Amino acid sequence: MSTILARGNLRKSANKAVLDLLHVIGYYTLLKRPGTRIARIAGFELSIRPTVYDPRYYRAPEFFAEFIGELDLTDKKVADVGTGSGIQALAAARAGASRVVAIDVNPNAVAAAAENTQANGFADRVFPAVSNLFFSIDPAARFDVIFTNPPFCDGKAWDVADRAWRAGERYKDIAPLFTQARTRLTPGGMMYMVISSHAELDTMEAIITRAGFAARVIRERRVLFETLLIYELRPV
Repeated sequence: MSTILARGNLRKSANKAVLDLLHVIGYYTLLKRPGTRIARIAGFELSIRPTVYDPRYYRAPEFFAEFIGELDLTDKKVADVGTGSGIQALAAARAGASRVVAIDVNPNAVAAAAENTQANGFADRVFPAVSNLFFSIDPAARFDVIFTNPPFCDGKAWDVADRAWRAGERYKDIAPLFTQARTRLTPGGMMYMVISSHAELDTMEAIITRAGFAARVIRERRVLFETLLIYELRPV
């Protein structure tokens, strides 16, 4: 084994050890934290239930919401896959979307999103739904824009709450999202994804390419030990 390859493997192992530690800390201190909290972020007041991704501590949702707020979504039909607290769905509604389906596999997240939709005045346009990706969504539903903030870590999730962090071995739990999204977009539609630089980006990009998208990074933000990346996924 070459010295360069050995160093690369050591660096990868060190990064995995750090991610595993952060995962354990985040799971027990944030995702499994008892009680409902109130977060004020990106111009919204959000109720954060136990097992729901808290955008005050995980920076991707706020970054993504800011980006969504810059888009003209007037009269667009939108899906937000992995909605969590609903922050991205709310941002899409505020940006003019006529209908937003806010999807999450975690029933607690969908309940929180429904509460937050009511509290922020978008109950007429945001419709939370419990679904594993698009599997339980009306097969006839089509969207002009799809947003997703998927789990970024390789590995088997411990439970439904942990699905916010772990994407299955070799990302198998979220791989169907992209093939599903490709068929769910209207002609000329677009998909956007936010993800951490800690993800196995080569693997993710290969999955996306196989699903029939051309992917490019259109926005970046450095946050502590990672870079948050927003991808534009254009059907080809």
